[in-house]
Amino acid sequence: MRALVALLLCALAAVAWVRLSGMDIRQQADAPAVALRTLRFADTADGSLQVIDDRSGRVLETVEPGHGGFIRSTLRGLVRERKRQSLGDQLPFELIGRADGRLTLVDPATQRRIDLEAFGSANAATFARLL
Repeated sequence: MRALVALLLCALAAVAWVRLSGMDIRQQADAPAVALRTLRFADTADGSLQVIDDRSGRVLETVEPGHGGFIRSTLRGLVRERKRQSLGDQLPFELIGRADGRLTLVDPATQRRIDLEAFGSANAATFARLL
């Protein structure tokens, strides 16, 4: 019981310290966008995933079955949200490169965004090459 009380007091002290110190705990503002590419993703009959530049219609990359786990899982989450909201696939996704080197994947249909650097540099690099 004493340990629980001590933990509660520590949490309250930490919250009070943040409040009284004036520290801003809100999310840091995004750096300006320096690159933007609109992307569509299409499944093929053999299980591959095509990454398509929306403006030109050109296939940028084909992810073979069993590969590209990070790209596939990231898109799966975004597409699941579109289906949950009964939205189609008319709007392409936006891949944004920022001045500070960070990458953001945005779904304009649902307003969901994924800050790709949060998943490590190797995973962010899989999307960086699509810019």
